[in-house]
Amino acid sequence: MSTQTAMILAAGLGTRMRPLTNHTPKPMLAVAGIPLIEHHVRKLVAAGFDYIVINHAYLGEQIEAHLKDGEAFGCRIVYSRESQALETGGGIFNALPLLCANGDDAFCVINGDVWLDMDYKIIQQHALNGLAHLWLVANPAHNVAGDFVLADGQAQEKQNENDTALTFSGASILHKTLFDGCRDGAFKLAPLLKQAMSAQQVSGEQYTGYWLDVGTVERLAELETHLQPGVDNE
Repeated sequence: MSTQTAMILAAGLGTRMRPLTNHTPKPMLAVAGIPLIEHHVRKLVAAGFDYIVINHAYLGEQIEAHLKDGEAFGCRIVYSRESQALETGGGIFNALPLLCANGDDAFCVINGDVWLDMDYKIIQQHALNGLAHLWLVANPAHNVAGDFVLADGQAQEKQNENDTALTFSGASILHKTLFDGCRDGAFKLAPLLKQAMSAQQVSGEQYTGYWLDVGTVERLAELETHLQPGVDNE
């Protein structure tokens, strides 16, 4: 069963992008003339997602002022406002009442500071079996050790240094049950995924197209070049 609900994680401080983020939240930095987060919204809507939750903390009012309620993009956007950044796990857990408001038990999550040429219909049409499904990519220079091992369609925690691991792309489908027992506050998503992996509840697949963690000024410039007219992307 596919989902029409998506979440964009947009609450980071963007410290590595300074001075660009001194007065602008990272998701609002423009690429090809459009804020990065708007690219995500447009791609999600084109794929069939019609309800989008966005969490924010640092300068989040700028995100709301630009995207508003989503009507201009053909969707409904609601905001999970954080007085202080709750990290990935805490941010999603805090937003669960919004994410499940339409009866969905599972939802797509996209890190607001990554880029995938992927058609998000791949995510929208995926049927989740288990607690999570992750899209993994080849390891970039800044994460050569990788994050998780992919074996027979299952994502697993690395058991030793010789394991050939891939990097989590920042795109996933998560089930609300993954967060059972969690408490309010800041916490990371990775420990929850690793616990679910130990119970064989996390599936995964490799995405081999263009992917970029837009975490530095240099990588923002790289993405700008990639999106120039005439550059081949999906």
